[in-house]
Amino acid sequence: MPADFPTLDFRDFHERELPRRLAAGNGAVAARDDLPRIGALAFKLPSGDAFTYLPVAGGVEVVAGDAPAKTVIEISHEHWQGVVHELETAPGLLYAGKAKCLRGNAMRFVRWEPALRAMFHGRPIFDPAEVDLRARDGSPLDAEQTFSLHSDEAEMAHFLRTAGYLLVKGVFDDAEVAELRSAAERARARAVEGDRRSWWGRNARGESVLCRVTHAARISELRRLSGDPRLARLGALSDAELVSRAGDAEDGVTLLIKNPDMVEGLSDIPWHRDCGMGGHASMCPILIASIFLYPSRPETGELRVLPGSHESSYGFLDPSDPRAPRGVSLVADPGDVSLHYGDVMHAAPPPTGAGPYRQCLLLAFVRPDAYNHRGERSYNDVLLGRDDGQVEHLEKVAASREVRRG
Repeated sequence: MPADFPTLDFRDFHERELPRRLAAGNGAVAARDDLPRIGALAFKLPSGDAFTYLPVAGGVEVVAGDAPAKTVIEISHEHWQGVVHELETAPGLLYAGKAKCLRGNAMRFVRWEPALRAMFHGRPIFDPAEVDLRARDGSPLDAEQTFSLHSDEAEMAHFLRTAGYLLVKGVFDDAEVAELRSAAERARARAVEGDRRSWWGRNARGESVLCRVTHAARISELRRLSGDPRLARLGALSDAELVSRAGDAEDGVTLLIKNPDMVEGLSDIPWHRDCGMGGHASMCPILIASIFLYPSRPETGELRVLPGSHESSYGFLDPSDPRAPRGVSLVADPGDVSLHYGDVMHAAPPPTGAGPYRQCLLLAFVRPDAYNHRGERSYNDVLLGRDDGQVEHLEKVAASREVRRG
């Protein structure tokens, strides 16, 4: 564990500390999730020590052993500590091959994450039906409100703080957008399958398709975005002290490319948070700025957000799932800029119509003391497990971590 996180004893934590946290209210918070339907979860160390989290009326009970568990996850002591400290996540551990499902369905481990965060830290469970967001004057917040560079900064900061995102119209003019598109095309042309600096998927025709270039800051015009005063002003709207990473020659700017008819890869992304592969406690809050190079609409592959979800947790759901909330679409045009906190739940459904499809340049504003506790370049590197750069769908990865008993 990093020095600023205490070392936890597996047995003592489950016999004393976790029951104390649950009794103090965290159990009731976790019970707001649909845990009886998901079923009991057990963590088991390679040594054989195990404890089960058993849903009960109004809370969660900690039971020694794994006999009552519907799903049993084998994990090292180090990585279990990471889960407790919000340094590791279920998806990140599954992609990295650091967790095995000895019994049950590994996706239930993923689905338990909101409840785990509630049990360990008291983080609320997000319920879209109970959201009550308010404007500065106390009136209901218009979740689809947009702003401009001429808008009142106090109003913008309040909206960002309350909703977790912000859409600012007309930040870059047509000539600037044209220059950024040209630079983006050069970044796109440099991407090579398997370079570990780009994400690839596959469409319905079997073609390998580029979905993301994570090293776009190697293009000088894009790297210079780190000094753009308009973006700096928008980043300063956060209540936290954050600094731009856009000048990083490796991955300070990312090019996101939406594609139609995708059947593999991470072009169409379910409801997620940007720290979903790990690092919440060592990185967040993080603020992501998206510069739209092409329109964001349902037809072009929109960006959707769940207003107010950045201070709570929400389970993994595909936007097409009938139980999934619809959220709010950020209807953006070329030159617009959106901001969203990494913890706000957002999704990228597939395009519903003809192109040109959405392309964005992504820049991050991070804490000056933020760090990757694994010592790696990016938490998302765990996604790049294949030599051809194809990013496997989480459900397929989870299934591969399930131990089949003969």
